[in-house]
Amino acid sequence: MTTYIAQFTAKHRIIQVAQNTIFTWQQESGDIDTDLLGPKIIRESSIHFFRMVAGANYEISTDDISITVLKTEVFNG
Repeated sequence: MTTYIAQFTAKHRIIQVAQNTIFTWQQESGDIDTDLLGPKIIRESSIHFFRMVAGANYEISTDDISITVLKTEVFNG
C-alpha cells in the first residue's frame, strides 16, 4: 500500500465557507482516479466539516458538496 496526499477545496451549495485543506489515504500503487477521490473526500472529511460549520439545526447532504482536487502526490511524511 502507498500513502498519498491531496490538496483540495470543498464548497457547499448554500454555506459560504469553503474547506481548503489536505486529505491522506492509502491505495495500491498506481494511477489516482480523481473521480473516485472526490466522493471519498466528501464521505470521510467534507461532510463532517460542513456539519460542524452548519450546526445541528441544518441538514447537510453530500449532493450539495463539490470537490476540486488541486494536487495529488505520494506522501512521504
